[in-house]
Amino acid sequence: MTFARRMALALSGCVMAGFFALPAGAAETVVHVSLWDRGHTPMMYGQQHMGLMGADMPMVMMGITVNRTQVPTGVVTFRVTNNSADMIHEMVVTPMRSLSTPLPYIRDAQRIDEDAAGHLGEVAELNPGQAGALTLTLRPGTYILYCNLPGHFAARMWMLLTVTA
Repeated sequence: MTFARRMALALSGCVMAGFFALPAGAAETVVHVSLWDRGHTPMMYGQQHMGLMGADMPMVMMGITVNRTQVPTGVVTFRVTNNSADMIHEMVVTPMRSLSTPLPYIRDAQRIDEDAAGHLGEVAELNPGQAGALTLTLRPGTYILYCNLPGHFAARMWMLLTVTA
């Protein structure tokens, strides 16, 4: 093989590698998500909080905790673990159109209407101790992560995530 041919192959390899490489800052962001509860209690499924901001946090019987509440725009992987001892939980991701407008809630079903809310994906129904993952490409804005099993959203099992430019 001649020097010119080797050089051409090397250059074409570099060009192809550059073509398939992610641009700087486009690396995947990982958010570790914990789904938790304090066990079954009589107050758990009441409508007293309705998932609203400003709920009395010491009274919250279940929730979602993340290792970061702000991520850069781009590919985000949610690594979700159900840390409950005895309850099934899930995590749904939905963009928030406005922080002052409530999500469409179906009272009889005690859950969010995911289709009307514009959900982007979910890690569905994890048994206690199970884990799952969801990868999405997110644009700048505010997103809500929530459990949409009956009564869980109203019990304050949600949290906001901000995606920055």
